[in-house]
Amino acid sequence: CFNGASNIAQAGGLACLSSEGYMALNAIIDYYKENANIIFDTFASLGLDVYGGKNAPYIWVHFPGLRSWDVFAELLEKTHILTVPGGGFGHGGEEFIRVST
Repeated sequence: CFNGASNIAQAGGLACLSSEGYMALNAIIDYYKENANIIFDTFASLGLDVYGGKNAPYIWVHFPGLRSWDVFAELLEKTHILTVPGGGFGHGGEEFIRVST
């Protein structure tokens, strides 16, 4: 029986702790933060209420009076943008979609 992380996973984890690894991680974090800002600003410029993107790579967009699955389907069909219907997260998410950065 084997327990724990494989050798290759351990080597990858150690590489992340090197100075080069930290630089690469920071570059990736900056990339996702910039994506979050772009997505947030784009939906906000359309007059929509937008939440998130500061401490997690997810943006929540409120579509008052619309079902999240309907918004999801229309965005996918008309713009080829894949989102997550907020209704999948419970009743409170029903008028929202979640966009990953």
